[in-house]
Amino acid sequence: MRVLCVAEKPSIAKSITGILSGGRFTTRNTRTNFIKNYDFDYPQTNAHFTVTAVAGHLTSHSFHDTHQSWNSCDPFELFDAPVKSEISKDAKTMEANILAEARTADMLMIWTDCDREGEHIGSEIARVCRKAKRNIIVKRARFSAIIAQQIHNAAQHPVELDQAQADAVEARTVLDLKIGAAFTRYQTKTLKALANLPGELKTGPCQFPTLGFVVARYNDVQGFIAEAFWYIYLALTRNREETKFNWRRGHLFDMDVAAVIYQQVLSDVTARVTKVTKKPTKKWKPLPLTTVELQKAGSRLLRLAPKKVLDIAEKLYQQGFLSYPRTETDQFDPQFDFMTLIDKQTVDPAWGQFATTLQGGEFTPPRRGKNNDKAHPPIHPTAHAGNLGGDEKRVYEFVTRRFLACCSKDAVGSQTTIDVVCGGEEFFTTGLIVHERNYLDVYPYDKWVSHAVPDFAEGEEFQPSVCELKDGETSPPSLLTEADLVTLMDKNGIGTDATIAQHIETIVQREYVVERFEGQVKYLVPSTLGIGLIEGYNQIGFDKSLSKPQLRRETERAMVQVCERNKTKHDMLNQAIEQYKEMYIIARRDFDRVITSVQQRIAGGGGGANGGIDAGGGGGGGGGGGGGGRGRGPGGGGGGNDNDGGDGGGGGRGGPSNPTRGSGTGTRGTRGSAATRGTKRGARTSSNSSSSRGGKQPTRSLYIDDDEDILLQPPAPPAPPRQKPPSRAPPPMPIASSSTSSGGMSCNCGAPAIRRVITNETASKGKQYWACSKDSCGFFQWTGDRVPVESVDTDASKIVPTKRAFSLNEANTGPARTCKCNVDGTRLTVVKEGPNQGRKFWKCAESVCDFFEFDDEPPRTETRGFSAQNGAGGGGGGGGGGGGKANPDDECYKVIGQAHVRTKPPVPNAREVLVLELVMQSAVSNAIRRAISVMLVQGNLQRHEDVRSRPPLPAEGKAHEVVEGLQEGNVAGDQVNRHLVLQMAIDA
Repeated sequence: MRVLCVAEKPSIAKSITGILSGGRFTTRNTRTNFIKNYDFDYPQTNAHFTVTAVAGHLTSHSFHDTHQSWNSCDPFELFDAPVKSEISKDAKTMEANILAEARTADMLMIWTDCDREGEHIGSEIARVCRKAKRNIIVKRARFSAIIAQQIHNAAQHPVELDQAQADAVEARTVLDLKIGAAFTRYQTKTLKALANLPGELKTGPCQFPTLGFVVARYNDVQGFIAEAFWYIYLALTRNREETKFNWRRGHLFDMDVAAVIYQQVLSDVTARVTKVTKKPTKKWKPLPLTTVELQKAGSRLLRLAPKKVLDIAEKLYQQGFLSYPRTETDQFDPQFDFMTLIDKQTVDPAWGQFATTLQGGEFTPPRRGKNNDKAHPPIHPTAHAGNLGGDEKRVYEFVTRRFLACCSKDAVGSQTTIDVVCGGEEFFTTGLIVHERNYLDVYPYDKWVSHAVPDFAEGEEFQPSVCELKDGETSPPSLLTEADLVTLMDKNGIGTDATIAQHIETIVQREYVVERFEGQVKYLVPSTLGIGLIEGYNQIGFDKSLSKPQLRRETERAMVQVCERNKTKHDMLNQAIEQYKEMYIIARRDFDRVITSVQQRIAGGGGGANGGIDAGGGGGGGGGGGGGGRGRGPGGGGGGNDNDGGDGGGGGRGGPSNPTRGSGTGTRGTRGSAATRGTKRGARTSSNSSSSRGGKQPTRSLYIDDDEDILLQPPAPPAPPRQKPPSRAPPPMPIASSSTSSGGMSCNCGAPAIRRVITNETASKGKQYWACSKDSCGFFQWTGDRVPVESVDTDASKIVPTKRAFSLNEANTGPARTCKCNVDGTRLTVVKEGPNQGRKFWKCAESVCDFFEFDDEPPRTETRGFSAQNGAGGGGGGGGGGGGKANPDDECYKVIGQAHVRTKPPVPNAREVLVLELVMQSAVSNAIRRAISVMLVQGNLQRHEDVRSRPPLPAEGKAHEVVEGLQEGNVAGDQVNRHLVLQMAIDA
């Protein structure tokens, strides 16, 4: 009998030839340079074997000419358009070789990988062979490793090709082509015209849920608000070793309650041991290795991309060092031959001794997981590899150590728990002693360290060395790593164990996600385009959103039903296509939301990096910023092979586009929510700003500068914590006007203003200002001049922050900036202690307008993406509206490279908080508000230890009389007296 054996890859063909022929074979060349034909006799079955190979899939899927062109039809028609399957151009010579060999063969034996994709490739090979010989017998060799025992067994006991699995892959390929092509064509043509985006915006049923996970985590990080908590810290130092006791309550979010409990503990600080518990404990050895776990471990432990880990494991499999690396099984068969494989590892200098101890009686069967795909065993080494290097060595070492650890014993230890009571509160500490490391000796990726505690006896009393009330705050979640994303995709059924890594690589290649390193950890950050697309689709009223995993999970489950012969390929296709047709109709109806979201994200005013994707500002509040065209490199899309890359075929895409500088208009909102937490009581206030997608205009955030300036603009009232009555934002403060005839300055009551100089020992010492000559109206305005006073600016150069520098040359050597009065502003230096000390800033020379800009930030009065009004898009940020005027110290988001990264916003200092409270809570006139701001700047207004513990400033009674006295000028105008009177009002 003549048997034609066709492997999936040339390397596999060569390996099985060497095993089956015993090294005695002849080689023939083919028209494909890297593919050979091997001939030999196989006496075990009394047959003559010819072994050859293909290079993956022979066929590709595409639409007929009537639907192939992008302009040939409406994208919706693609859901019902017929699809053709034909031999790919680069596979024509492989097809010819198989046709020629099949004509003289009696049996075709498929040697492709034993998974769904391998069955489909096998069906393609069988289809070609039947063209040459209709009655050829088709069989399939089943194996999991390129080792002699399994290869001989597969050759001598072939089975039937699993057509159901091949049908499932065929259905998925056609489905992905239709869905991807329909959405890609419509999305690209629409957004390219309205959002000025270059290249194709490919999408697919796996890609979008994957991107959705990345965007969702990014939004969680951006919207996170730290919450303060308090806890009691108890410790005992004995024999120079400190033992820390944990509070049974963990921590509390109410400082008052925590403080009361702490006072109770301090009333009796003698601690008494109530219970000593000693018990044996174990650290379980790891489960056998699956594909998903290999990808996760490779990313976390080896710092390799999941796709690269699988590629290396695939190569090691082809070389005969590892078993088949694509498996969902985490349990070994009871008849599995462990000892033969362990024996092969005894020669290794790193773990050979450990393998020898397993042979000497330390072996225990591996743990049994819950999954078994009935196709392949868990990943394990099949031979010793002593000559590997680089990443191949690291992957092989991990797999081998994992296998040996699975065959070892659990680590054994003893745990001691000490319970104590101090002041009526319960505390505990735990100690660990490791007695037997066992598997830990060969598996350094797990840590289990001994931590001894002193000997305590029940009833023993002691005086703690430390008893303190400490505070902390909740931590934000981290951005997704590749390992995290693999876990989410596996948990939600997006892709298979073999295709998950490819989907992650796809969204990175298509520039929807950017890889960003922090130290050695690689995080996945969505690009502005990726965020815009996902947020746009999320706003559409889908029952099952395209950016969520539900639809694709149902498709994956349907494919499993096809594999199990519980559903036909035709039924699965029809059901899935109807679901996506419904989604397409809804998406097309409301696609303006996607357009708006994308435009706000990338078509705003920030400058973009050349060729970068969406580099530039992200826009405050939802919008704006962005700029920069989406540079795309060459490439093409394939419709099959589980690649939801849209249209089958596809040529190259355009090169990098030129970035644009937009100047979007609109108001600046805040993405998500902003919050301010009480400094003492732990109360939190938050305000949710409406985006410009239909919500009302958001109020500009509070900004009180760190310089000798006044309150620039009244804040919007924050949402009250704990049912605190809401505050009402005061109207804007009036700006005094100068006289027109004499050139002098007039105050609010019409009298000539007089010039005064600040002599107090404050940051504003030496500055001149205009004041009412009668001290009757509270008028105040800086003159813009400063009387030379010794040592006023001595510390100006100590701190020069660079966190917001946009261009040192541009900031320091450019011309004077023009204020809103259309005159040159004056440049000053922040001398007050704080985060901005040493920074230079621009303000109105005469203090007529509220112009303010830091010198190391882009000018907002020029055409840098800012308009002269309330703004246009720049700045980092993100959520719903168009970009707004960016406040220097309110910058919560900025753009790093091609991705948005959150930076911690500055915290107002004590005096700023007090001014905010006074302005928001008092029923005073605008003049009084300005007077309060003056006292803030001059340093005459100090903050009580806890302003939040004071009641709101009353509008009646004594305080009201004091305020009216200030307003009418009946109270002495001296600033110190004003401060004292104001303090009286507060105390009242």
